Formats: sequence, structure tokens, C-alpha cells
Amino acid sequence: MGIFGRKNTDETTTTTAPAAVNPDLAALTGDYTIDPAHSTIGFVARHAMVTNVKGKFNEFTGSLHLDGADPARSTATIDVVMQSVDTGSADRDNHLRTADFFKTDEFPTMTFRSTGTEALGGDDYRITGDLSILGITKPLTIDLEFNGSAKDPFGNERVGFEGKAEILRSEWGLTWNAALETGGVLVSDKIKLNFDISAIKNA
Repeated sequence: MGIFGRKNTDETTTTTAPAAVNPDLAALTGDYTIDPAHSTIGFVARHAMVTNVKGKFNEFTGSLHLDGADPARSTATIDVVMQSVDTGSADRDNHLRTADFFKTDEFPTMTFRSTGTEALGGDDYRITGDLSILGITKPLTIDLEFNGSAKDPFGNERVGFEGKAEILRSEWGLTWNAALETGGVLVSDKIKLNFDISAIKNA
């Protein structure tokens, strides 16, 4: 079943009725606000050609619009505070904030604005959009898996997604590097992005 037809039970169905008549659609269609306390926007970079360094951003806001009748009309927006970068090392985080990387004084925010959504079958979706870093905007494609919906103990209607994508940081002007004596470079150009999103339906 798709993003707007998923049930939180083991019940199966044999109906072939269109998704538009599924009662779950009406329940999930609407506008949502991303809950940063229960969401993660992270990244992974190769370091010195031999290991991975993981990081995340601790401050961000975002919204979703889910359209049950036509998932292709679903949208997403995210704004990330670049100063909030966190790799577990204060020295490394401070370096990332400098002109070598994020230039956070000049470009305090990274943004994503979706331009299209595609249903791939089951709980898998693909969302495309514009990613802006350092004032440079380029397309980004994110593969998403819908994790389900639930009402939390406080009465909030929640939906959850996991997403992943890959970029070449040099395409957004992030070109700083250092050569290694053994060959190769200190920081990989390819960066893996990962998203774990919990969003609350607006009242």
C-alpha cells in the first residue's frame, strides 16, 4: 500500500478500489510541520580516504503538504541553520563554519524547496527539488520511504519518513581540500545525505 493507504495493523485487503476511496487518504491528506526534536538531517563524508565522518544539523524548520488524492502534488520545504552543524568535534565544527566550507556569517541558511514528487510503489517515493547552499541552487533528488502514521500520547497526528541522497559538494562551491602524502584527499567530494523526519499535522 502507498503512503496514504498504509494501515498500522496486520490486516490485508483484496480490494482493487482506487486509492482515492481509501478512508486513510482523508486522514493523512493535509499540511504538516516537521518536528525537529524527533527528526534528523544528517550527512556522511569520507575522511582521509579511509573512514567516514558523520554529522548533522541541530537547528532546522520545515513543512510538508501531503495530497492523498494525488501524491504527485505533495510538497516539502526545509530551512537549515548552518551554524548548528554538529560532527561531535568542536574544532571540526568551527572549521566547517569558516570560509573554507559553509561561510555561515555570509550564508546562514541552507534551503530545500521541492519541485516534484513521484510514487515508486509500495511505501517508496522520490522527491525532487532545489537545494541552495552558499547562494548556489541546484537540483536534488531524495529517495523516501514512508514509515507510517500514528497519534502520539499528546493527541498529535504524526507521519514519518526516511530519506537518502548523494551530492558532489563541489557543485555547490564547497571545494576546500588537502592532499594526502599517500595520495588522495582529506575530504571526499561525494557526500551522503540522510533524513529521518517526523512531522505533525497542523490543526
